[in-house]
Amino acid sequence: MITRFDDYCVHQTAQPVAEPSQSDRNFYDRYWFNGFDDSGSYVFEVGLGLYPNRHVMDGHFSVAMGDRQVAFHGSRRAPVERSDTSVGQLSVTVEQPLRVLRVVLAENEHGIECDLRFCAASAPHREPPSVLYDDGHLIMHTTRFTQFGYWYGWFSIDGRRYDVSRAYGTRDRSWGVRPVGEPQGGAPGLLNRKPGVYWIWCPINWGGFCTHMGTFEDAQGKPTQVSADRLPLYDSPEAIPDGDPQDAVAMTSVEHQLTYHPGTRFPAEARMAFRGVDGEAYTFTLTPLQRFQTLGVGYNHPQWGHGVWRGELEMAREEWHLEEIDPLAPEFIHVHQVVRAERNGRVGMGILESLILGPHERSGLRGLFDGAV
Repeated sequence: MITRFDDYCVHQTAQPVAEPSQSDRNFYDRYWFNGFDDSGSYVFEVGLGLYPNRHVMDGHFSVAMGDRQVAFHGSRRAPVERSDTSVGQLSVTVEQPLRVLRVVLAENEHGIECDLRFCAASAPHREPPSVLYDDGHLIMHTTRFTQFGYWYGWFSIDGRRYDVSRAYGTRDRSWGVRPVGEPQGGAPGLLNRKPGVYWIWCPINWGGFCTHMGTFEDAQGKPTQVSADRLPLYDSPEAIPDGDPQDAVAMTSVEHQLTYHPGTRFPAEARMAFRGVDGEAYTFTLTPLQRFQTLGVGYNHPQWGHGVWRGELEMAREEWHLEEIDPLAPEFIHVHQVVRAERNGRVGMGILESLILGPHERSGLRGLFDGAV
């Protein structure tokens, strides 16, 4: 099917843009954003994903403040036109590619609204690809870039408006194949016999520059994927150069250590130690200020998970009290936390993401869902 995007010179295969190059039903294309202030008094997140071979598009907007987190969820039949990135009243618009994007959640019956503009402050940083096989079957192969920036605008919860001016923000764009939606039939994959994930992701804005780290580890604590970089920040989207930043510094040594809240898998503190190719050391501590449950934007959600068919158009609201949830319930283990970073008297702000399922010897975790001692 020919669509409007076919009029641009963007083709990577012999097929029209609306037809993915592969038939894997888990092919996806996704936006994710967060935003938070320098005191950690709030954090909002946005997710919007397209799953063309599942014919689904879903979107989420969620805000955590103190003990309360609210979420708007929406799901629809995927549009054919790639320029249509909206689910009900929620829309993501690219105003200037790789520079300025706008998120709007228009007036709706669920009492959650926003009009927010993300203005980039860094060049997009491509992370290492994530590749995973299960018994010879490729189940994950993704490209993702991360970008730092600042937010301007407002959001509203139940009629109370919160103005946003130069709030910290991070976004990523990813696409490819990853497990989403309803599980396929047939014999279960071999990975199901011994499930386990240890994923830590940590972008920090230090003012004049940013650091960005991510790692997967096996059950013994050995990294299976790890990277960290120092990236330049710019005063305005117009100042960001095209292409890869020339003064980025890759880290040749990347270490981290987490301390957990007893009875949970939520980090209570983290220590990072990097060393760049230029020989400079980056050692800092992270103090969590505000927790955000990622099921607010669909991750591991039992009803509003990514790519799940819910009908032509469905929307809903959810709310949680963060101190009342079961921290070891599978849907709540994956968290983002606003953190304050401290390094040699310098303070930065960022996010610490942790997803830890199954045993992890270095953390003292032995079972599938046990908590730290």
